[in-house]
Amino acid sequence: MELRIKKVNISSGGPLIVIIHKEDARKLDLKTLDRVKLKIGRSSIVTAVDVAKKDKIKEGYIGLFTEVFESLNVKENEKIIVELEPKPLSLQYIKKKLDKQILSKHEIDEIIKDIISNKLTEIEMTYFVSACYINGLTLYESSYLTESILESGSRLKLDKYPILDKHSIGGVGGNRTTPIVVSIVAAAGFTIPKTSTRSITSVSGTADTVEVFAPVTHSKERIEHIVKKTNACMVWGGALELASADDKLIKIERPLSLDPEGILLASILAKKAAVGATHVIIDIPIGKGTKIEEKEKARRLERKFKQLGKLLGMEVKVVLTNGSQPIGNGIGPALEARDVLLVLQNKGVLDLKKKSIFLAGNLLKLAGVKNGVKKAQEILEKGLAYKKFKEIIKEQGGDPEIQPNQIKISNVKYNVRAKNSGVVGFIDNKLLTRIAKIAGSPDDKSAGIYLNVHLKDKVKKNDILFIIYAENKKKMDYALNLLDREAISINQKV
Repeated sequence: MELRIKKVNISSGGPLIVIIHKEDARKLDLKTLDRVKLKIGRSSIVTAVDVAKKDKIKEGYIGLFTEVFESLNVKENEKIIVELEPKPLSLQYIKKKLDKQILSKHEIDEIIKDIISNKLTEIEMTYFVSACYINGLTLYESSYLTESILESGSRLKLDKYPILDKHSIGGVGGNRTTPIVVSIVAAAGFTIPKTSTRSITSVSGTADTVEVFAPVTHSKERIEHIVKKTNACMVWGGALELASADDKLIKIERPLSLDPEGILLASILAKKAAVGATHVIIDIPIGKGTKIEEKEKARRLERKFKQLGKLLGMEVKVVLTNGSQPIGNGIGPALEARDVLLVLQNKGVLDLKKKSIFLAGNLLKLAGVKNGVKKAQEILEKGLAYKKFKEIIKEQGGDPEIQPNQIKISNVKYNVRAKNSGVVGFIDNKLLTRIAKIAGSPDDKSAGIYLNVHLKDKVKKNDILFIIYAENKKKMDYALNLLDREAISINQKV
């Protein structure tokens, strides 16, 4: 069938989609999410179909989403041939996983290949994430997924050994140890090219926080230059397409804060393999309100990280840390950036300092340094880590002389006070995360929460427990409404 082209000024964000009038769809026996092949001259492309139920598109026309229109390089009103195309085989494999069956390497490769080439819609990718979330992945399925994600992107070429890396699975407010650990390890003379994601389920990802200091989006060649000059980098991996399939899966996971264990394993270690990491430390915070609340589950995940790392030729050390409360005082990009800078300047935030030294020390020990923790502490307290941090920030295009009080925090704030005197017995990580997100973090870097107290601290009535910083007054109202609702809920449970 020949139809005339109409440009639809809508971007799908990846998947290739066209819109067809219901009568034309009937003639081709097409239903929503079926596939068609579009052919014009020597160009052709396979896309998913959305059947227009109203007057979105006239009969005899086909609406092309931005990605399709630009890919074919066509003009409006040109004629294009539309043919029925079988659905991708990967959909059968996704259904197989939904049916609790184990996938082969070929089947996982096909799924990832179709995700990368935008042959699957977001709905179809969601089914894959959901299947992994509900039914889990075996260790070998996770290894196949890791390899497929790795093969779908590019890799850094550093010609260094060893190459160190670290990762925290998250779930705890603040906990912005990475910029400090990277600075310590690089100052010790080791290579540590840190690529990070933006926030998935947290208030701020490492890339969101580092972006307060310097640009985190750089070309592969520029990153290689930064690492060769400073031993390290702190960049957003998504810009590199070091694991581009992974970034598409993260986009699907974000709305419901899904983080399937099998995908989590593959996602983390694929990024490590993409930078050539040989020695990796994984931080798993444990505690009520974190991603991993039970020690037994954390130990199981630890075994899987080590086993998968071995299959990929990496030496992996997993540390289980206390996730019962936020690490540091700030929760949100700018507030966390302040904490990071204060630790590097030896001016406070003791819990963040202590954890950063512990992680850096264990990573140095993994790489063969004796008394790694002591060495890490010396490097930090002598100012060598701060010096290295400034070198990295300068190379990434930021201001190395920025001071904590120069980091912008929102002027829309609210002090949450204690209603009674007592001792802090519980801090709800999830609630603080929800409040900070509603307040505007991480999209607005100046929004978030600043904690004035931690567990076991004594407080008096009307003491400030924490301060909410919001993007604007409307978002502050939303955050306070949530806080009020949760307070009522807690009182009813008691």
